[in-house]
Amino acid sequence: MVMRSLRINADRLQNNIRELGMFGLNEETRGLDRTTFTEAELAARQWLKSKLLALQLKVRVDEAANIWATRRGAGQGNASGVSDAMEYPEVSGDSEVSGNMAGVEGSDPSRDSAAAGGFGVSGRAHRSLPVIAFGSHIDTVPNGGKYDGALGVLLALEVMTVLVENKTSTRHPLELVSFSAEEPNPFGLSTFGSRAVAGKLSRSDLTGVRNERGELLTEALLLAGGDPEHFGNCRRAPAELAAYLEVHIEQGKRLLDRDIPVGIVTAITGIYREEITVTGEANHAGTTLMADRKDALMGASEMMLAFEAVCRKHPADEAVGTIGRICNEPNAANIIPEKVVFHLEARGETRQRIQELIEAWGEQAQAIAGRRGLLLERRLILDQAPQPMDALIMDVSAVQAEALGISALHLGSMAGHDATHMASLTRAGMLFVPSLGGKSHCPEEESRIADIEKAGNVLLQSILALDEQLSR
Repeated sequence: MVMRSLRINADRLQNNIRELGMFGLNEETRGLDRTTFTEAELAARQWLKSKLLALQLKVRVDEAANIWATRRGAGQGNASGVSDAMEYPEVSGDSEVSGNMAGVEGSDPSRDSAAAGGFGVSGRAHRSLPVIAFGSHIDTVPNGGKYDGALGVLLALEVMTVLVENKTSTRHPLELVSFSAEEPNPFGLSTFGSRAVAGKLSRSDLTGVRNERGELLTEALLLAGGDPEHFGNCRRAPAELAAYLEVHIEQGKRLLDRDIPVGIVTAITGIYREEITVTGEANHAGTTLMADRKDALMGASEMMLAFEAVCRKHPADEAVGTIGRICNEPNAANIIPEKVVFHLEARGETRQRIQELIEAWGEQAQAIAGRRGLLLERRLILDQAPQPMDALIMDVSAVQAEALGISALHLGSMAGHDATHMASLTRAGMLFVPSLGGKSHCPEEESRIADIEKAGNVLLQSILALDEQLSR
């Protein structure tokens, strides 16, 4: 039966938010510079692992440098038979199992398994019931905030802490995960860790990848405890996982504007991008009459405004459009622009909504080009389908929120998350916490502890409810 009385400790959680927020703190801006595999991010990893080891969880770093912490379940067939994390052996310096143990010359798989307390060569436990995993990431954008990603990991840590201190066993093994490099980073591979786990990245994707300082991704990965040579070993099989849950700040104002403390995510946005090239004729800026011009910049500007108008007219709140990365040629004060290249992006909860925007804009853009005597060329860059969240997890989250007397709103995520990739492996669900002012990716990023506490309790009770319902 679900332990209805269990609650997270908001004071402890707030203290952990404060502590983790010191790693990478910029004293001038008060933002966080904790981009992936930097000194600050590596130090934050050590802080997290020390917290997990203090709970006597089995901690390992996989080949993609993702951090996993496992609490055994009481499901029948568990290799060790240990049902309570409090029964783990005393933590020692060897308690952390690194993913790069696999394949080490001279290693004995049976000895490695025994040393890891029932873990195999890859560091994963032998068990009859699949894992319920939950977490997020602790890397930040440059000059970012202390809640994006980190909140999901810290709430996962708090859930584990509550279960350990209350000696509450679960049928399924539970795993906290802190994914590597979720944010855009100098190596150009965002959602790196979750894509690796889902089998969407391979060793070849790492080859020769460097940051702007010329540092190799493979070397940075080694510093973080990963193993580029055996990179594919971090992939998880669908049969290993029962569910994945992630709590994240909304990074928008929908919850805040409605004064609702918890969001239940229905889908993670689809992202559609095109590179648009508008070509006209370069000519003298003073001697060419307005009627004789084929001005690429003016035409492109009209197309951009048309895109904004189409997006504003769209009836759905969860469909947005953005223009970025504009290049004007020859970009001289006394020459009529000959060519403009810009990127167009549309996001929406369904592919249909995205296509409605693109088709409506495309008709207008072609008409603008024809009227102005311009050539319009379009090149598809990205067409990422929306990823629905699991219906059962949404239902369970809604039921638990109601039981706790907490208002919740179903809404789509307009940003990408690790849950997108985990959903290709298992049931996946997300909870949102309101963002004050809708601000994120900036030092002003903040969420109220009262809202965080509510989302944390919904997460805790949802995990316990899923533990009861799944794998029956």
